[in-house]
Amino acid sequence: MITTLHIKNIGIIDDLIIDLNKGLNVLTGETGAGKTLIVDSLGIIAGGRFSKDMIRKGQSVSFVELGLYLPDNPIAIDGNIVVSREINTSGKNLCKINGRLVTVNELRNFMKNIIDIHGQYDNQTLLDTAFHTKYLDEFIGNEILDKNEKYLRLYNEYINLKSLLKNNYGDEIEKQRRLDLLQYQYKEINMAKLKQGEDEQLEEKRRIIMNSEKVAEALNNVSSNLEGTIIDVINDSIRALEKIETVNEQYSKKLVELKNIYYEVQELSRDIYNMKEDIYFDEEERNEIEERLDEIHSLKRKYGNSIDDILEYKEKLENEISKIENIDEENKNIKNKIKEIEKEMNDICNITNRIRNEKSLILNEKINKELEELEMKNAKFNAKVIEDEEFSDSGKSHVEFVITTNLGEDEKELNKIASGGEMSRIMLAIKTVLSDIDEVPILIFDEIDTGISGKAANSVGEKLRKIAQRHQVLIITHLASIAAKGEYNYYIYKEVKDNKTNTKIKLLNENETIREIARIASGEITEVAISHAKELRKKNVA
Repeated sequence: MITTLHIKNIGIIDDLIIDLNKGLNVLTGETGAGKTLIVDSLGIIAGGRFSKDMIRKGQSVSFVELGLYLPDNPIAIDGNIVVSREINTSGKNLCKINGRLVTVNELRNFMKNIIDIHGQYDNQTLLDTAFHTKYLDEFIGNEILDKNEKYLRLYNEYINLKSLLKNNYGDEIEKQRRLDLLQYQYKEINMAKLKQGEDEQLEEKRRIIMNSEKVAEALNNVSSNLEGTIIDVINDSIRALEKIETVNEQYSKKLVELKNIYYEVQELSRDIYNMKEDIYFDEEERNEIEERLDEIHSLKRKYGNSIDDILEYKEKLENEISKIENIDEENKNIKNKIKEIEKEMNDICNITNRIRNEKSLILNEKINKELEELEMKNAKFNAKVIEDEEFSDSGKSHVEFVITTNLGEDEKELNKIASGGEMSRIMLAIKTVLSDIDEVPILIFDEIDTGISGKAANSVGEKLRKIAQRHQVLIITHLASIAAKGEYNYYIYKEVKDNKTNTKIKLLNENETIREIARIASGEITEVAISHAKELRKKNVA
């Protein structure tokens, strides 16, 4: 249940804290006092859409915080959960669950199992066909839930096997298409006869050929210098030192060093000469190198950034080709297992389809009885069981809630009902019947009494009281007969302070509740109105 709702800077709400209670909480007040803003705030904290126009004038940030008491929830701390959402004028959201930052989508997914908001044209769980099968099955109970659990285990295994078969190329056409592609790629790489480091060697050769003229000129120049002047100069220097090497040891040492330089220069001269002789320009060889590099670059674009990558990919191709060519026996076993599971699932689906068809008649009867009590005597609700050709997580059938509101009309989906008053009563009838199995603990009804009065309004109040026995219910109402059913009555009003309008709320005591019922019933508080309010209150809370 909601224990506390804190709203700040939304519409005319400045800073409002509401402490709520178990059972039926009724919110009333004059038009424009901010009642709908409270429901809008609950929609915001439930992960709904938010318009920046809702932020209070002159403020940059709005804030909604909800204190929840949900002792059975796994994330609750001592049964308590705090959920908050802060939105600023830039549209940035800051959502938290028990202090942990979450996305708006995570907030929405968490809150959808906690709060269900219903308005005149609300389109939440009861209007979402995805929930209709779940509602009927929960209404049926263990008779079908046990079978659903067994079916779901089989269905999950079935999906896994289908996925495995697909990954194993279980489709013959797809398998052959894949095999052809892999063989083509393997053949293309294999025929290239790539060698590790080949591209680097070719690039080096290419650079030399492209720069052969410049290289030849430079090497000729170096060779000429070494073979001429330098060698002669060093040789003459050696002869000069040989004449004085016995005079002093240091001359002898320098002679040795100079001879070593002489031999090194000779060695260098021979190397340069050989390099010079190797320099040539061959147009045909250059073209061959260019073509080979183009081939390697083309393979790199397709299969990897380097020759090592391409060769690694070739190995993977070889392995996958071998797997596909030898996978028929494995796929045969998978297909046989799928057939076995399909037979088991079909057997279960035949039973669940029969149970759904039988029990839907009982659900229809109960809801139609509620609709009759809500002054919709000509309405016919139908939980229509539709059989499907393919398996799904709900079996081989699904449920859609449809209704006829007037004699002679065709059945329509719930979200296509035009009248707000009719929609309100239909929603309430369904909720009344399903309230015992509906796990959403908090139900919000925003002016669902629009378009009804008299006996129908009294019936609406009775249904709300019944639902409130198992759920926390919040309702905004303009009808005295419904307000009189409240276990906790709150009055919403406006207060002007410092030229600003603020929404305020007050939990009414019994005398204040009587006066509020009188105000709603007659528009003014008179002795007659109070007497009538006391009668309503006595009758409804007795």
